[in-house]
Amino acid sequence: MPLAIVERKVNALAVGWMVYSGLIFITGLMGLAFARAWMSGHGSDFGHGFGHGFGRGFGDGPLMPLFILRFARFALMFRAGLALAAGIGLMQKTSWGRWVAIVAGCLALIHLPFGTFLGIWTLVVLLNAPTAAGYEAMAR
Repeated sequence: MPLAIVERKVNALAVGWMVYSGLIFITGLMGLAFARAWMSGHGSDFGHGFGHGFGRGFGDGPLMPLFILRFARFALMFRAGLALAAGIGLMQKTSWGRWVAIVAGCLALIHLPFGTFLGIWTLVVLLNAPTAAGYEAMAR
């Protein structure tokens, strides 16, 4: 397979990973803000029910909600960082970029619909023997 075709495929995939990283980060921050408000009992104008989470002041009480939010923050940063590293590695044609993108693609498969699409696209492009050989040639 000509290197120009491989390079176009890899560059398109790199841009896809960078866009996906931004999408993960923005939606994750919105989700964390909602979770923090829900756990602390804010946002309930309709009486009991929605917005109370686990009770008023739950975020200030036991340590469990803080652990949940810290874990969610860590998971968000890990996912967004891995996707960004995959995009940068593929764009710069580094030797580690292909493997980081394959790992990120496998992890992204469970995130419908965009992660699944990007994960399948990544695995199809990067595990294809002619494309893999072309990528390795470009990485040297």
